[in-house]
Amino acid sequence: MVLETGSLDLLKPALAKLEESYNDLPEFSQSIDEKKLKEVLIEVAERMKDNYPYPHPLYAGQMLKPPHPVARLAYMLSLFVNPNNHALDGGRASSAMEKEAVAAIAQMLGFKTHLGHLCGGGTMANLEALWVAGRLAPGKLVVASNQAHYTHSRITEVLGIPFKAVAVDERGRMDIEDLDRILEEEEVGSVVVTTGTTALGSVDPLPAILDLREKYGFRIHVDAAYGGYFKLAENLDTEARAAFDRIGEADSAVIDPHKHGLQPYGCGCVLFKDPAVGALYKHDSPYTYFSSSELHLGEISLECSRPGSAAVALWATQRLLPMTAKGEFADDLAKSRKAALELYERLKQDSRFLTPLVPELDIVIFAANAESAEESSRMARTIFEDTAKKGLHLALANLPVKLFPESMLKDRTQEYVTCLRSCLMKPEHLDWLDEIWQKLDLAMVDVGQKVLS
Repeated sequence: MVLETGSLDLLKPALAKLEESYNDLPEFSQSIDEKKLKEVLIEVAERMKDNYPYPHPLYAGQMLKPPHPVARLAYMLSLFVNPNNHALDGGRASSAMEKEAVAAIAQMLGFKTHLGHLCGGGTMANLEALWVAGRLAPGKLVVASNQAHYTHSRITEVLGIPFKAVAVDERGRMDIEDLDRILEEEEVGSVVVTTGTTALGSVDPLPAILDLREKYGFRIHVDAAYGGYFKLAENLDTEARAAFDRIGEADSAVIDPHKHGLQPYGCGCVLFKDPAVGALYKHDSPYTYFSSSELHLGEISLECSRPGSAAVALWATQRLLPMTAKGEFADDLAKSRKAALELYERLKQDSRFLTPLVPELDIVIFAANAESAEESSRMARTIFEDTAKKGLHLALANLPVKLFPESMLKDRTQEYVTCLRSCLMKPEHLDWLDEIWQKLDLAMVDVGQKVLS
C-alpha cells in the first residue's frame, strides 16, 4: 500500500496565503533542530507500523474510514494557528466555519431550525443530548433498544437518569410492541432512536415511534452517529428510507463526521431542533466572553476548549464534497451499501455461511454454518485469525441467538453466537469484493469447510 502524499505539495502555497495575514507584524520565527526533529518523526513512523492497515480496502473490520486528503490538509493548515473554538477570542474564523458546517449538517438531516455544535465524538454528543433531555424531563426514564450503543446506558448512569432497554425485533430494530408496553407502564421522558446500530447497522422504525410520541408525549433523540450520512444514499430499502427522511422531526440528533463524514478523530456533532434549549447551558465566565456580543460556541457546549482545527477540516470537506443528493459524496455512500448487499448475496448463496440479517446500511453480519452455536462461535474466531494472516481484516460480534431463524441455527443452547462482522465503509470496497471473497474462501478451506459445489 502506498500512502497518498502528493497532496502535501498543496500545503505550502496555502500556508503562504495564510502567512499574508501576519505581514504587518515584526519578523519572528521559531527555531527548530531539524536533525532531532527528523529522528523523532522517524521513530514515530516506526512505532505507527504497529497498526492494522486501516486505509486499505482489505481492512473491513471496525468503523475506521480514512479522512479525505482535504480534511487532513485543512487540519494541518489550521494547526499553524491552532484555534480554540470555545470562545471567539480563541478562534474567530474557525468558529464561523463551525457554525456554517453544523448548519449544513442540520439541513442535510432535515432540521428546519437548529442549535448545535461540534464535539469530541458521538459519546460526548449523546451525553449533551441526554443531559438536555434530563433537564427538560427530570426523573423520567430514557429508553433505547438493547442493540443501541452501550454509551446510552453508561451516560444515563453518569447523569443520574433512569434507563431501560427495549427489546428488538428479528431484524435487530427497536420492537414497537415492547416500546408501547414500556410507555404504557412507565414515565418515559425520552426515546433514543438509532438510525444505524454499530453492531448490526439496523435502523429503528422512526415513523412508528413518531406516531407513539403523538400518544405519549415523550422526546425523541436520534442517534445517527454512525448512520446519519446515509440519508443521502439513494439505494436504501423502503423502511430505512422512511426513517432517515423523518430525522428532522426529532427533538435532537447526533452524527459523527469522523465516521462517514471523512474527518479525522474526533469530530462529533449534536443538534437540537429548538434553539431555546441553549438557555440550559447558561453560565458565566470571568475572562473569555468579553471580546464580542456574538454567540460564543462555548456558551452552548458542555465542553470548554475544543479544537477549531476539526471545524476547519469539516468545513473544507463540505466545500469540496457538498452533502447533496446524487453528488460525489452521496454516490460513495451508495457504493458502500451496494458493496454490503453484494457481499451478503455471496454469503447467502454459500452453504458454509449463515446470514441472519439483510444489511440496511454497510455492515454485514455472518456466521459459520455449524451444528451448534458453540461450534459456530469457535469457527468464527478461527476464521477471524486466518483471514488476518491472509491480509483481510474483519471484526467479531456477539449476536443474540434469537436473531437467527430456527431453521438456520437449530442448536440454541447458547444465548449468543460469535459472528464475523464486516464494515464496508470505503467506496473502494465495491471494487475489492472479489479479492475479499477469495481470501475469505481460502480461510474457510483452512478451517475444514469445503468449497460450495
